[in-house]
Amino acid sequence: MSETNSSKIPELEELSDILLVLDKKKMKIQAVTGIDEKGRLKTVEPNKRNQNQFMRVDKSGDLFSNFFSNFFSQLKNPSQFSFFKVPAVEAQEKAKEIQKYVDHPTDESKAALESAEVKLNDTETTKNKIDMEAKEPNTENNDYRFKPEQIDWDTMSNLGLNKERLEKLNILDSLLKGYKTNDLISISINFEGAITKLDARLSLQQNEEGKVMMAIHGIRKEPQLNFPFFGHQFTEEDKKNLLTTGNMGRVVELKNFKTGEPIPSIISVDRLTNELIALKTQYIKIPDELKGVKLDDQQKQTLQDGKPLHIEGMISKKGEPFNATVQFNADKRYVEFLFDKTQHQRQSEKNIQSQSQNTNTAAPKIFRGKELEADQYNKFKAGETIYVSGLTDSKGKEYQGYITFNKETSKTEFSFNNPNQLKEKVQPSEDHKTQTAVNSDGKTNEATKNIKEPLQPKQKEPANKQQEDQQNKPTRSKGRRV
Repeated sequence: MSETNSSKIPELEELSDILLVLDKKKMKIQAVTGIDEKGRLKTVEPNKRNQNQFMRVDKSGDLFSNFFSNFFSQLKNPSQFSFFKVPAVEAQEKAKEIQKYVDHPTDESKAALESAEVKLNDTETTKNKIDMEAKEPNTENNDYRFKPEQIDWDTMSNLGLNKERLEKLNILDSLLKGYKTNDLISISINFEGAITKLDARLSLQQNEEGKVMMAIHGIRKEPQLNFPFFGHQFTEEDKKNLLTTGNMGRVVELKNFKTGEPIPSIISVDRLTNELIALKTQYIKIPDELKGVKLDDQQKQTLQDGKPLHIEGMISKKGEPFNATVQFNADKRYVEFLFDKTQHQRQSEKNIQSQSQNTNTAAPKIFRGKELEADQYNKFKAGETIYVSGLTDSKGKEYQGYITFNKETSKTEFSFNNPNQLKEKVQPSEDHKTQTAVNSDGKTNEATKNIKEPLQPKQKEPANKQQEDQQNKPTRSKGRRV
């Protein structure tokens, strides 16, 4: 190993933490490697042999809180697991220690477990603090809150962001004024060995040390309504309102955790990310007129209190009269028009679906974990069939094939053989069909149906004496034949 490489390893370990997880059903400590496309947790034994697969996360409080909240929200059964954040250099020892606590529970071991456990409501407190601060108006007359030179651009590069890209996306100006981005931005979180790609809204925040950091507002499956929000416990009516209209519909006193003072606020749901957003009532500005209808003091007070208001006789842009219900939205910071419940739900589902798939029409840049090269992607998004190697099945074995992007269905079609019968220098072997069918699709091959290990690339039959013995031993097949 070179001197350069060897000097980087301790630095990486010192800057990284590892996520350990306790599966409450199996009562076994494992190291987290990621989440698959179905929301299932991927883990390995926390030993030296597997350390290169461990998911590493940055020690920074703000970055970790944002990362873990988004990570947790993607899990299919989050209540089944308990997570522990430990230093990378101590991962194996800490795993053994925590497993010992699990196997032999005492009052002392219970306290030790709780001190190391990562709890969602802990990260939610940090996350919610960011959300509330991000939505408060920062200055008058749209003055800038931050300067470009205050931004930690080195950390920003770990997100795949730089000044040039922010300017190209036309979002740097609003970020410097202290606002969230209006749309979702694609980012790549690179923690030196653990890369996560996601879409999120972004905002700039200043931490306690005075550094200007990027806050990541990732997409959640649903709003977190079962946890206290700045000390407020949501009632059933609150939950119903937030899920149907996106606004809670009343003013509540939230708690400032630093000073303990009550903060009169309204609460709404960010419809792009499903985050909860609070806004102090002092920042609610109600217009004197809406679509040609002058509001009286009582109507203004209704909106000031966060309640919905039905208004008749408004005039549309086309000059046509219409009636509608309006309400002040804490996320948008203006009075919005509320549609009927069915229409709102359709729009909400459309937003979440379109953003979770990047867009409904854009060709994905990553296929089954493999990022396409620039020239590949240009052909792929144009609808051409391209050859992709280095794909990995669910058992970790490599295979290869052809993909085509169907613009009509916005889906990626995969085939082991070139559907256009193009002559390529490298043709994928037919043997990969057996490998992926057995390893990934749960099917059975007659010649290997009793073999317990995953099939290797191009394998169709027993590869050694041990596998021959397994194959010759009669067992009942549970899969489908290929």
